[in-house]
Amino acid sequence: MLMKSAITSTYSPTGSRNFFLNLLKKSTTLSHLTQTHAQIILNDFQNDISTITKLTHRLFDLKATSYARHLFLSIHNPDLFLFNVLIKGFSNAHSISLYTHLRKCTHLKPDNFTYAFAIASASTLSDEKVGILLHQHAVVDGYGSDLFVGTAVVDFYLKNWRIDLARKMFDKMPVRDTVSWNSMISGLVRNCCFDDAVCVFERTLKDGRIPLDSTTVAAILPALAELQELTLGMEVQCLAIKLGFHSYVHVLTGFISLYSKCGDIEAAKLLFGEIRRPDLVSYNAMISGYTSNGESKCSVRLFKQLLGSGEKVNSSTIVGLIPVFHPFGYLSLTDCIHGFCVKSGILSQPSVSTALTTVYSRLNEIKSARLLFDESLEKTPASWNAMISGYTQNGLTEAAISLFQEMQRSKVSPNPVTVTSILSACAQLGALSLGKWVHSLVKNKNFESNMYVSTALIDMYAKCGGISEARELFDLMVGKNVVTWNAMISGYGLHGQGQDALKLFSEMSHSGVTPNGVTFLSLLYACSHAGLVEEGEKIFQSMIHDYHYKPLPEHYACMVDILGRAGQLENALKFIKEMPVEPGAAEWGALLGACVIHKDKKIARVASEKLFELDPESVGYYVLLSNLYSVERNYRLAASVRQDVKKRKLAKTPGCTLIEIGETPHVFTSGDRSHPQASAIYAMLEKLIRKMKEAGFQTEIDTALHDVEEEEKELMINVHSEKLAIAFGLIATDPGTEIRIFKNLRVCVDCHTATKFICKITERVIVVRDANRFHHFKDGLCSCGDYW
Repeated sequence: MLMKSAITSTYSPTGSRNFFLNLLKKSTTLSHLTQTHAQIILNDFQNDISTITKLTHRLFDLKATSYARHLFLSIHNPDLFLFNVLIKGFSNAHSISLYTHLRKCTHLKPDNFTYAFAIASASTLSDEKVGILLHQHAVVDGYGSDLFVGTAVVDFYLKNWRIDLARKMFDKMPVRDTVSWNSMISGLVRNCCFDDAVCVFERTLKDGRIPLDSTTVAAILPALAELQELTLGMEVQCLAIKLGFHSYVHVLTGFISLYSKCGDIEAAKLLFGEIRRPDLVSYNAMISGYTSNGESKCSVRLFKQLLGSGEKVNSSTIVGLIPVFHPFGYLSLTDCIHGFCVKSGILSQPSVSTALTTVYSRLNEIKSARLLFDESLEKTPASWNAMISGYTQNGLTEAAISLFQEMQRSKVSPNPVTVTSILSACAQLGALSLGKWVHSLVKNKNFESNMYVSTALIDMYAKCGGISEARELFDLMVGKNVVTWNAMISGYGLHGQGQDALKLFSEMSHSGVTPNGVTFLSLLYACSHAGLVEEGEKIFQSMIHDYHYKPLPEHYACMVDILGRAGQLENALKFIKEMPVEPGAAEWGALLGACVIHKDKKIARVASEKLFELDPESVGYYVLLSNLYSVERNYRLAASVRQDVKKRKLAKTPGCTLIEIGETPHVFTSGDRSHPQASAIYAMLEKLIRKMKEAGFQTEIDTALHDVEEEEKELMINVHSEKLAIAFGLIATDPGTEIRIFKNLRVCVDCHTATKFICKITERVIVVRDANRFHHFKDGLCSCGDYW
């Protein structure tokens, strides 16, 4: 009524277009616009293109897209400007339909704005071919070098993970303004190409001709936060102060996130205090900062303060509050947040349900995570990724793979995060055929330029036995971060190629990439499994003195393992006693394992006493000690240890072995007769054992149960899961084909010896991955040199 009153009191019979244009500009609600539209019709301006274009523009501002569409259909001769407003306003498949109609059904010709808006709209579609075709049309029509079109094309390729094409387009642009540089930086950050984003940012500084704005500064901060580049972030902060952007709320908010993610929560609090009137985004950044630094009590307190102020929270507030990074001990808080989300109706937001799915997965509440996922009305790629990743992190690799296949059937296009998660599952399970299929998907989707995907591929091939394929991919990568180098070094260690791991570390040092704790752990592991004692000691000392890295328990445990495996048990015990920190189960466990290898009961007793005190619920240590007594034929003590296990109701992880034939996985357990070809498998096994004995093989029965007859012991050991898998592999594959099997536990001495005989008798290469490493059997020998 107020709007009608204004119109009737102000409008004169000689009213002008400018009057309505001004009125439309001031309209703030859909009700105002509909009343104004009615007056436009009454005053015969319904066919005035300028007025209708302005009305359409305002309708899109107020999200009244359906109204705008009907209005457009009522115009007999829309001009190019109105088409552009519509194409920009819809930003979806309707925009592409309008573009097609413009080209085919009118005399109008698209201009640079038409192409920029249409290409931007193509970013929302699942098929990238549309955007590529629009780019080609723009080039043909002479807009290939246009700044506006070029920026839209760069942004389109970055949103479709086509980083290579985005870089190519960006570098070919004859003119680049601040907006185009900002698009490139923010796009690279979205694609997790943080190092590349920093390089582009540094290029803008070196160029000198590009005027940086507050968006440039805000865009680079997430990359610095992810890279933990606090020093560089402080330099950018000085730049922001110099340019006069530091007081801008969105820039300060960016610095709050930077300091929070780099662990300096006090600095983040000071910056938050500098904002006179924090907006919701600033509050969200500070809440998230507290949570990510393990200060959930502070984040809850600030959240309550925000609610008390009357501000309506959004999905980002809740996502920041959920203890995703430090979940342990916060199950009750997570349940409370979950309840709040249900009551407030915010659980329907995909980002919220995805964050809750993630935190439940990390708390090993996998059923709660899956229930949330299943109940989500809108399953985004991020929600699929969270659930797949949750299964992978909890060791439920088969469930992860099954869900990935369901995602494919649901026509949800996987992104680099999906691919990285599923490759991790393939690596854990040893599913090489699926890993290769995912690799072909990576090629089809052009994800190879994504550093994280390429690194995951390297890790997958290395852990599935393809160390040469892993190295080929590694050498092809242009940019490598520390995680990439670690994956390759770790791969060499897994395959017992210690010298190759050390050589690669030398290359890494010369490349300028700084090693981290994982690098040193991978190197020590590689030295341990290759018997490189002196080299391992040098790496350990260099880590402390040259790189000033404080060793973690796993680094100490690796050093104990290096000394212990080499038979230097006294030195290993001395190392433990001289540690600057209190030794834990990891160090004593490594020593006990070495004692079993070298049959040293005296030191084993010392180690086991410590272990039963530190970790009485771990059945593995009892099994090791029992095996040591069995080897020494001290069956009374072996029985005593096993009896202790029964009293404590501890359960040993059952051994199982996987073999892939074609694309089908087959899993065997000890004495398994459930396989459809069980009769043929056991017949093959009997045949092999007979030939092996003729060649001099003797069954290792020392670690078998002592309270059964010798003949029964031999029968029990002869049907271990790895032997059944190898026998099946011989039946199911052509002569001369390599056989690969994957066991969840350490391969036993008898199976290791048996496999050496089998590979020689059958003239096959047999690759075995156990819980520790890879064994490559050929011509009666193992790549580990019986050192595992």
